[in-house]
Amino acid sequence: MEILKIAAQHGAFNVRVFGSVARGEDTDTSDIDLLIDYDLEKITPWFPGGLLMDLQDLLGCQVDIVTEKGLSPLIRERVYKEAKSL
Repeated sequence: MEILKIAAQHGAFNVRVFGSVARGEDTDTSDIDLLIDYDLEKITPWFPGGLLMDLQDLLGCQVDIVTEKGLSPLIRERVYKEAKSL
């Protein structure tokens, strides 16, 4: 899958989709929400901006990237329940 290849090039792994796309409620104007892990020794100097730009170019829509540490405690459980591995 091209998304996983791009993620790996930027030092990211364990890519999971959540939000409206994961729930099957997305529309033509929906963004794609991704939960990722990353390896500090493998990330690029442009991380996460480079990853974000490459994924938006590939997918042709707005992409939001979040890490587990970056998840708000208010939505953490919901995100974990919805998250689907790519």
